[in-house]
Amino acid sequence: MATQPTHVMSIDQGTTGSTVLVFDRRGRIAGRAYSEFRQYYPKPGWVEHDPEEIWRVTLKVARAALRKAKITAARLSGIGITNQRETTIVWDRLTGQPVHKAIVWQDRRTTDTCLALKEAGHEAAVRAKTGLVLDPYFSGTKVAWILDHVRNGRARAAHGDLAFGTIDSWLIWKLTGGRVHATDPTNASRTLLYDINDQRWDPTLLRLFDVPESMLPTVYPSSGVIAETEPKLLGAAVPIAGVAGDQQAALFGQACFEPGKVKNTYGTGCFVLMPTGDKAVMSDRGLLTTIACGPGGRVSYALEGAIFVGGAAIQWLRDGLQVVKKAADSEALARSVDSTLGVYMVPAFVGLGAPHWDPEARGAILGLTRGVTRPHIVRAALEALAYQTRDVLDAISAEAGTKIDILRVDGGAAANGFLMQFQADILGIPVDRPKVLETTALGAALLAGLGTGLWTQANLDRVRAVDRVFKPKMKPAVREQHYAGWLEAVSRVRTGR
Repeated sequence: MATQPTHVMSIDQGTTGSTVLVFDRRGRIAGRAYSEFRQYYPKPGWVEHDPEEIWRVTLKVARAALRKAKITAARLSGIGITNQRETTIVWDRLTGQPVHKAIVWQDRRTTDTCLALKEAGHEAAVRAKTGLVLDPYFSGTKVAWILDHVRNGRARAAHGDLAFGTIDSWLIWKLTGGRVHATDPTNASRTLLYDINDQRWDPTLLRLFDVPESMLPTVYPSSGVIAETEPKLLGAAVPIAGVAGDQQAALFGQACFEPGKVKNTYGTGCFVLMPTGDKAVMSDRGLLTTIACGPGGRVSYALEGAIFVGGAAIQWLRDGLQVVKKAADSEALARSVDSTLGVYMVPAFVGLGAPHWDPEARGAILGLTRGVTRPHIVRAALEALAYQTRDVLDAISAEAGTKIDILRVDGGAAANGFLMQFQADILGIPVDRPKVLETTALGAALLAGLGTGLWTQANLDRVRAVDRVFKPKMKPAVREQHYAGWLEAVSRVRTGR
């Protein structure tokens, strides 16, 4: 007798590590495993990963999560994959070997290329098709850089020997033993190569960025069976049935399907998204227009503000300055002082994202006086996450003409009670934190469960449960005084390019 599927596996492949969660039918976490992998910084502003290490780590934690859930792969209805989006990998189709390390979404090495394309007058046309700005954040210029800097890269690509993919494509390739080269619309929409209006790889964009069409993955719906895994990897063939970029997966997991419902994910970066339904709203305020997952996993659109450095600022305090032993220590340190003594940290380590889009800006700590101590610096770093979020929410509200009444939050730093209260204070609206903070992984699981029929859309609406709502306590005049100081600090690091 065949084993009945009862669970869904979610692979959440992030910037600093891979998390795999196994969910039961009620959306409860039955098993969890996580492991970090190495970050490479070969030059200032450059960030790389080893694709083979990402695969090894991901497979290891997938097997560990199954063991912790005390089930076999035969009990899995499907696998959902969610990933750091713009990170770019090029590999040899025959050998399956990457031709270069993955270039991470944070990487700024193609800044000059983007500036040249802007100066040549291409940005308006690119924006109309992709909803994106010309910035090294996205995949298109990364692919071209790899082809130009590996031996015979251009010739091999022209011959059809090389494949390009974001991390989801790489994992699907590896999980299927190299049988399937695929992605979904949410990841494709972050490449600068995909027309979000016609929902196809665009020949004009491919020529502009000099990327051969033969390198590209096939685009499948975000929810629905794409392929099955190689049985030997997990112990059984499991359908890959849900794929979405991390922020779109989180939006889906937060049940944000209508304009006015906004979420922020506090991960390595912070990403604020609001759905706009079946209408792609183009922004004049430094926001991105992107494809999202609507009800049933169908294509919809969203406005997005991408903040490049969020939790990474706390990691820097831990690993770079060594002023905290663990990221979780930041909350107690921040609470140990009443203020930052006027200190602002602008964590523009890899430039500024939305709504400023200044790739040449660099980080700074401003307002230092002799009385400033370690807790003041830590508090300033946490407050920076909240200030950056307000920058984006103000832009989204103005762009969409929609009043935002509440912010839904998730990601690792959302566990920090000090940060969540300060976020509510600096926004002047409540902040809603769910019981399951891993809504990125949950969103991917829900897409996969929908894709295999384990769940219906009606089931999903009951999965999200609230842990706590933080209500603003700060007086409006104090709020605006704090925020004015932040805006002044940002002006000090901007280059205006």
